[in-house]
Amino acid sequence: MSLRLFLALPVPEPVADRLATLETDVPGAAWRLPEQYHLTLRFLGEVDNATARDIDLECGRIVAAPFELALKGVGSFGGREPSALWAGVAESPPLLQLAHAIESAVRRAGLAPEGRRFKPHVTVAYLHGTFDTEVAHFLADAAEFRSEPFIADHFCMYSSRSTKDGSRYVEEAVYPLTG
Repeated sequence: MSLRLFLALPVPEPVADRLATLETDVPGAAWRLPEQYHLTLRFLGEVDNATARDIDLECGRIVAAPFELALKGVGSFGGREPSALWAGVAESPPLLQLAHAIESAVRRAGLAPEGRRFKPHVTVAYLHGTFDTEVAHFLADAAEFRSEPFIADHFCMYSSRSTKDGSRYVEEAVYPLTG
């Protein structure tokens, strides 16, 4: 049996409430629910149970201190054929260090290196048939988006399960940042 997994920082409720204010009338946007917001540190994909245990073991060995983080700005993926809207993250060296430590951990557990550069963000909507001009209006209107700073004091392993109502995320493991 395999699980579709990812490692992420959860978004605290006050920040999720702030993110929810970004929801506007963008044609074709499927807005994420606040309980679905997270900042992906590493997508793992379909992983068998033995590999999931190895990843869990390696992530449990990561030593990092809690750090302050804030969301800043918005963007989109997909260029001329937009596929998602996201909130960005203010510059954070500790976040980049954590992402690097996680990448090393999952590679020690046997996963191939991540092929994409780490782009910290929180996806707020997936887009279907949305024109780039409509996305440009959203980006201009929300350009000054900011969240209050919050403390990242743990990250989680989540499984993603498809349902008729969209993806449902289940917290499989928690990794405290106590370093």
